[in-house]
Amino acid sequence: MNEQFEQVGDVELCYETFGDASDPPVLLIMGLGTQMIGWPAEFCEDIAERGFHVIRFDNRDVGRSTRFDHVPPPGPTELATRRIKRSAYSLADMADDAAGLLDALEIDSAHVVGASMGGMIGQILAINHPERVRSFVSIMSTTGSRFVGQPAAVVYPFFFKPMPRTKQGYLDRGLEMWKVIGSPNGLARSEEEVCDLLSLAYERGLSPAGTMRQLGAIVTTGNRTKDLGRITAPTLVIHGTKDKMIRVSGGKATAKAIPGAELDLIDGMGHDLPRKVWPRLIDGIERTAARAAEPLRQAA
Repeated sequence: MNEQFEQVGDVELCYETFGDASDPPVLLIMGLGTQMIGWPAEFCEDIAERGFHVIRFDNRDVGRSTRFDHVPPPGPTELATRRIKRSAYSLADMADDAAGLLDALEIDSAHVVGASMGGMIGQILAINHPERVRSFVSIMSTTGSRFVGQPAAVVYPFFFKPMPRTKQGYLDRGLEMWKVIGSPNGLARSEEEVCDLLSLAYERGLSPAGTMRQLGAIVTTGNRTKDLGRITAPTLVIHGTKDKMIRVSGGKATAKAIPGAELDLIDGMGHDLPRKVWPRLIDGIERTAARAAEPLRQAA
C-alpha cells in the first residue's frame, strides 16, 4: 500500500490513490467501521483502467485516520432511543472531511461513490457541497428514514457484541458476520478472501469505539429524504436484493428521493462488494460519470 496523509481541519486522513492524477477523479467513501481497504485495491485499479484517478481514504475514527477516543462512544440504550448524550461528530462533519480532502489534493470536484454509511456521507456531500460532486453513485445505502432500509433482526446482535481481544477471535467474529450480511450462493466471496481483508484491517488497527461513534453519527443525522431532492448531480443508486444490513427498501427510497436517479437492483447481492459484480458496478460508475459530462458536450 502507498498510504499518504493529509491534514483536513482538525483531523488527519489516511488515503491512497490509483491511476493518473490528470484523469477525472473518483472519490470512494466507505461505510460504518470499515477501513478504506473495504474498496479492494484490484477494484480501485479496475476503475483507474477506465480512465479515472481513484482516491480511497479512511474515514475519521477508523483505520489510520484520526481517532476520537477522548469522546466516549454511545451505549446501546442511547442508540436504541436515538438520544445520544455526547456526539463526537455528525455525518455532515464526515462529508466536510471528504470535501476537505479534495481541497488538500487540489481537486475542485470529483465523481463520488459511497457504500453504506459512505453513501449517506456522499448524499450529504452532494447536498451541502453540490459544486464538489460531478456525479454520485450510492451503493447499499439509505435515506435515514426509520421506515426504510432497516436491518434484519439477525443483524442487530453484531452491533452490541464486544470486540474480541485476539486476532483469531476478530477473524472468527468477522467471518460470522460476513456469513450473515454478505452475498449468498453464487455471488459469495471465498472465506480466504474475507480472511485476508480482515487480517489486513487488524494489522492496520481496529477502533471498536470509533465504529460506535460513527453509528451515533448515523443515528443523530436523521431523515434526509426531503434534502435528497436538492441533489443535482447525475445519480445512480445500486442495491442488492439480499441485503440484510440495509434492506433494499432503503435503496429504492433513495432513488425515489433524488431527482432523475437511476436505480440498479442486483439480484442476489448482499451487503458487500462481491467480485462477480465488480464489472457491473464499474460500468455504472463510468455510465454515471458520462452523464455528468453530457451538458459539456452539448454546450460545445
